Amino acid sequence: MPAYGEAPLDQPLYGASFGQAIKRFFKKYATFSGRASRSEYWFFALFNAIIYIVLYGLAIGFGLAGADPVTGEMGAGGTIPTVLIGLYGLAIIIPSIALGVRRLHDGNFSGLLYLLILVPILGGLVVLVLMIMPSVPEGARFDADGGAAAHGNAFGAPAGYPGAPAAGGFAGQNPPQGYQQPTDPTQG
Repeated sequence: MPAYGEAPLDQPLYGASFGQAIKRFFKKYATFSGRASRSEYWFFALFNAIIYIVLYGLAIGFGLAGADPVTGEMGAGGTIPTVLIGLYGLAIIIPSIALGVRRLHDGNFSGLLYLLILVPILGGLVVLVLMIMPSVPEGARFDADGGAAAHGNAFGAPAGYPGAPAAGGFAGQNPPQGYQQPTDPTQG
């Protein structure tokens, strides 16, 4: 059960905090369906940048610490941080792609557009612009329920009957005449 005020994992968490975004990233490790809010996406991007800066800093620092003063050649001390960089990159490649696809879904774009990142320079810029785009309600079509939560229960009982949604959307509106059958004016 999600915490009070927190969206379930199959829904985007708009206004996610840094910690919530990182937690959701790892909980939705390989989930390509659904959506991810801008805060979920960009807070993970910040987290990822911090991790890489620290690991590269360690690799350079340890490498310089063991450098040969005569030749200036880097020492072997940077090997372990370099291996950690590779392992971290391998560990997050699938969830990073999944997060990118979910972010595209939130903007109502196909996840296949993420493949544009393979096009040198221009593809990455296009994907960056798409990631910046705001969320749109039409993106709910990528949710597990096909967006029924955003547009009412389109395939259930009519509004006002058991099993119908409480209110909201087209299915939750009561007709102006109510549910009484019209009377025949010829019969008394």
